[in-house]
Amino acid sequence: MHLHQTITALTLAGASLFAVTSAQAEKLVLGNEGSYPPFSMVDPSGRLTGFEPDLAREMCKRMKVDCEIVVMDFKALIPALLQKKLDAVVSQTKPLPERKEKVLFGRPVLFNPDSYVVPEAKNYTFTPEGLKGVRIGLQRGSAQAKYVGETFGNAVQIVFYDNPDQIRLDLANGRLDMSLGPKISWTNEFLSKPQGKNWKFAGGDLWTGGGEAGSSWIARKDSGDLLNRMNATLETIIKDCTFTKLRKPYMEVELLPEEKACR
Repeated sequence: MHLHQTITALTLAGASLFAVTSAQAEKLVLGNEGSYPPFSMVDPSGRLTGFEPDLAREMCKRMKVDCEIVVMDFKALIPALLQKKLDAVVSQTKPLPERKEKVLFGRPVLFNPDSYVVPEAKNYTFTPEGLKGVRIGLQRGSAQAKYVGETFGNAVQIVFYDNPDQIRLDLANGRLDMSLGPKISWTNEFLSKPQGKNWKFAGGDLWTGGGEAGSSWIARKDSGDLLNRMNATLETIIKDCTFTKLRKPYMEVELLPEEKACR
């Protein structure tokens, strides 16, 4: 075989190998709620943005996989994961015991305690008697809803919502007496804004995730290898301070203890 024929043959072999490799590039479908600013939101052009989508995209890039991030209500994420419509969920999820029975939890992506959001002028006692008849707005399917139901039973009137924006709107309009939610989100999206100026946190810091601190991304029980790869990649993102770099455009507060090294 002449030299130019050999080179042509090698080039063709390389091209076909590349085509096979490209065709076999791993693809992951990831779920995110898309309505939890500053962690996730859909911008006016329809693009999913926020800290968690940015972090997920960086993770996918380092894992060398193609990722599609699908937006759906938080309450639909675990069912979609179990039905194999999703490979993993990249919305912060609290490790409730009943969730841990169904899915695998990765390393925490943030530590964000909950607190009650109440009117500045009110001093509630957080007992069934102290909250009798109070209207509390909570996200459907959330750890907070479970916690309030178990703690106060029928003493409180729980009003369910599909996303936190709807809760904040009804608080500001006087249709609710209080809510319970993650302090970082509520500070950024309500208390630090004009509509939240007559509201405050009360009742102290609570870990509503079955008493366990931290929130994580999740995968199915049959996807342990995938979750291990996600965890290992997140570790590198945290360690080289990319995690902190991605967080800063969205919020000032540090989300993980490891971020201290990146100050």
